[in-house]
Amino acid sequence: MAAHIVATTAELPDGARKRVQIGTRDIVVFCVGSEYFALLDRCPHQGGKLSDGILCGLAEAGEPGEYRYSRPREFVRCPWHGWEFDLRTGRSIISPDRIRTRRYPARVEPGAKLVEGPYRAETFAVRVEDDYVVVEA
Repeated sequence: MAAHIVATTAELPDGARKRVQIGTRDIVVFCVGSEYFALLDRCPHQGGKLSDGILCGLAEAGEPGEYRYSRPREFVRCPWHGWEFDLRTGRSIISPDRIRTRRYPARVEPGAKLVEGPYRAETFAVRVEDDYVVVEA
């Protein structure tokens, strides 16, 4: 997979999301805390845009009346029918072995590292001040 610079970290603060197009694919990138997650921006159920969904956590019950809320903002809920997907894996909560949306690796690279590259050419003084979010697609 090729690497694509999709945003600076300043463009995607905690809680933000950005929809990008890489080739023919629409991908949504989420920032949760200091982590970045990229998913295909299409619910496998009927094609709703996950970029329009809300981020939620996991509510679990050990027994009736006893609820535990965990992993806040690590799931996205499709705005059309409420299907929920784990940002870390792309798997659905309901049927994780059968239903998922495609997940793409996302990471932060310092701008200086991206500028260096493996090539040699005539150079000019440049200053890179931002870190960038990079998606492998």
